[in-house]
Amino acid sequence: MSEPPYAEPESSTEPESEPEPVEDAEGADDADDAEDAPSGGLSRREQGVLALERRGWTSAGAKERAVREELGLAPVRYYQLLNALLDDPRALAHDPVTVNRLRRVREARREER
Repeated sequence: MSEPPYAEPESSTEPESEPEPVEDAEGADDADDAEDAPSGGLSRREQGVLALERRGWTSAGAKERAVREELGLAPVRYYQLLNALLDDPRALAHDPVTVNRLRRVREARREER
């Protein structure tokens, strides 16, 4: 099974001297993601968020589990990032079908309130 493009590459050739710090999913700093992004493009995390949204989900529980396992984010933080991405022109350029679909869903929910 191949790794998704937004997964961190595993390196088995380096000696394990010190474990990497685990990010606090609620207070994760997005500055680290900016280093992964090409100039003007989306970071791997942002691409991962859009990739998860492209999938069809049978239940909210399965989606939340995938958010935690694949992106290492709490669902609340995931939806915060997703909402910000929907207003980002880079996200629209990267995946216009998904972004436009999610914008329509968001707008419909706002109108219901």
